[in-house]
Order: sequence, then C-alpha cells, then structure tokens
Amino acid sequence: MADADLPRATYADLCAVPDHLIAELIDGGLVTQPRPRPRHAVLVSRLMAHLGGPFDVGAGGPGGWRIIFEPEIHVDAQVIVPDLAGWRVERLRELPQTAWFDSVPDWVCEVLSPGTLRRDRGRKADIYAEWGVGWYWIIDPEAGTLEIFELRERRWLRFAAFSGEEAVVAPPFDAVPLGLARLWEE
Repeated sequence: MADADLPRATYADLCAVPDHLIAELIDGGLVTQPRPRPRHAVLVSRLMAHLGGPFDVGAGGPGGWRIIFEPEIHVDAQVIVPDLAGWRVERLRELPQTAWFDSVPDWVCEVLSPGTLRRDRGRKADIYAEWGVGWYWIIDPEAGTLEIFELRERRWLRFAAFSGEEAVVAPPFDAVPLGLARLWEE
C-alpha cells in the first residue's frame, strides 16, 4: 500500500486542511495535494462539458447519468476525491444532503499529474476496484492518452487506449464520440 505508513487521520483532520489543497483519507492516512494546474483543470472542464450535455442533461444524447466534478466519496472508511465521477441515475436518484457521496460511482476519471500519477495508477485504482466501480478512465495530458479500464472480477482489464486527435468511442459513454483533439488543446 502506497500510503500505509501515514499516521491515522480522522475526518476532522481532513476538514482542517486549507481550501487550496485537495484532501483525502486513504487507508487511514491523510493525503493532500495542491489544486490542479490550469492545463489539468481545463482538460477536466472540457471533458465535463462533453459528457455533461449528452449524458447528464440529455442534450444531444441519452441522458441517464449524474456526472460530478471532484466529488468527495466516502466508502469503507476511505474518503476519495476523483477528478470526475459518474453515477447512473437509477443508482443515484437523489443527490445527498451531505457535502459528500456515500455510494459507489459507476465511472471514475483521473487526470494524471506528476504529484498524483503513482497514487492514481496504484492505490486509488485498487480502491476503485475494491468498491466495484465499473469503469475507470486515466487521462495523461502530457502523453496525450486516454486509457479505459473495465472492472472484471474485481480487477481492472484494460479495455482500450487512445491517443492522437481522433474522435473515439469511449465506454461507458459510447453513445457520443469523444473528440480527443479538444482535450489536448492549450
């Protein structure tokens, strides 16, 4: 476990972290990181815009999803904040009244940065598999790649990997092609 040697922390410790940091509780340890750099934030915003219209709102697509930016997710004593997460509406009919979600998303997306790469590909990927998240996207803005993983028997199976500037079909949002060029633009 990447963060097993961290001291035990509580949710009160997490809440005391300054607002300019993202805080998570992973395996009982408090993990913090700075807010994303502008390139990272723009990529996540563009992806949110692409998915939100057709899948969350239903404009030009099938709808049926709730796509959330940086949701705080509490499951099994872990508190995780992915870049984006999505729940099928039939599994999350109403939004919680709390500042966090306590249900497992159906899809999670992490955009890699130098400070999060090891954790996003390592322990957080393991946690998402333990939770039973169905799909995991990893986007590397430096390499210009999108990797899609599908959960099979509690293990990640690399379903597809894309790079370049083409429009791709990317499950679970395969009803509307995703133009990669838009994600990589400065």
